[in-house]
Amino acid sequence: MMLNESRRSRAHFDIPLTVMVYTLAAFGVLAVTVATFSINTEVQEGALNYIVSSYYGMRQSIFLLVSPLIIGVLTYAPYELIRRRANLFYMLACLLLLITLVSNQAQGVKAWTDIIWGYTIQPSEFVKLACIIALAKYLETNDNPMGDAKSFFQLCMLMGPPVALTLAQGEMGSVLVMAVIFVAMMFFGGMRWRLIVTFMAIFAILLVVLYAVITVSGSDNYRVIRILSFLDPSLVDEGATYQVNNSKIAIGSGGVSGVGTFVQGSFSQLDYVPEDWTDFIFATIGEAWGFVGCLAVILLYFCIILRMLYLSRYTMNRFGQLVIIGVMAMMFFHVFENVGMTTGLMPVTGIPLPFLSYGGSNMMTNMAGIGLVLNVVKNRSSASMPGLALQTQNASSRYYK
Repeated sequence: MMLNESRRSRAHFDIPLTVMVYTLAAFGVLAVTVATFSINTEVQEGALNYIVSSYYGMRQSIFLLVSPLIIGVLTYAPYELIRRRANLFYMLACLLLLITLVSNQAQGVKAWTDIIWGYTIQPSEFVKLACIIALAKYLETNDNPMGDAKSFFQLCMLMGPPVALTLAQGEMGSVLVMAVIFVAMMFFGGMRWRLIVTFMAIFAILLVVLYAVITVSGSDNYRVIRILSFLDPSLVDEGATYQVNNSKIAIGSGGVSGVGTFVQGSFSQLDYVPEDWTDFIFATIGEAWGFVGCLAVILLYFCIILRMLYLSRYTMNRFGQLVIIGVMAMMFFHVFENVGMTTGLMPVTGIPLPFLSYGGSNMMTNMAGIGLVLNVVKNRSSASMPGLALQTQNASSRYYK
């Protein structure tokens, strides 16, 4: 038994996780191209020709080609440097959020900032990883988070700035992701069940109060309208549910095996579903590849999440284990919310589908998260520090029985 435990917790470069991630990312380039191809362009048959002729397909390909550099740097970066400088990375991410908010006030678009050659970055994506490593650093030596007033205050000071700055940029979806990351890491970090249930009850009460206020007073805010269209479509006009309704029709039209790729007159080609190459890429997949394609994508995500859970189970270091949990929680919620909103089971929040939705910031953030996971697994032996290994082993036995 001890021999099996030792073999599973050995330091290594995790090939299965890497292969699954790049399988999704490569498929994402094809899916983005299918969602954005035009019949007005003369293109020879063949997926590669369509990708080359597609503006968004080519840009997504560039993001994919750059991603090994991101993963390589983070995988082979000194583990101790990441752990010791976690708070520095956190402060830099918050500073980037603040600069983006201030510099873009006049333009009205607060969540993105220009870098070079027409490319932009979305700092609210990167701050998710900063919160993960900062929380892991804090929880590394604190096995009873929020157990007293001091701990509660410290955690509020840690999560308050990025949440406030992200909200000021209008990125409610990113705030929800941060909240899920926080709850998951706190749970695996030793937070008591009583506190978790209390916070969930408070959150549920706030939702009920919010629903009562907005239904009575009314509002033309698009975020409120999105919530209302999900809770009660009769309270809004048909335009508010147009995107979700068309997404469901597109997915349903794919049937079992889909209508095929690059089909003229398809919903994807006619832009029937707005943003079907970004947040609503799952609608494109459902139409082109049908139920089989959707199921394959969901199963692959499921395997990636299970793989990270497995890797965290056999990581005998509290900081590293919590980093993996944080990345896993981030990707799980992205998938859960995105698939849910495109099928009408969750409200629309603008959360992209990892590795599949078009976007450089989203791709680089998720690849960087995988790089952090690979770094932890690759440095398991050197990462096991006196005192922390036993602490993490006790935490593992508590949550992974």
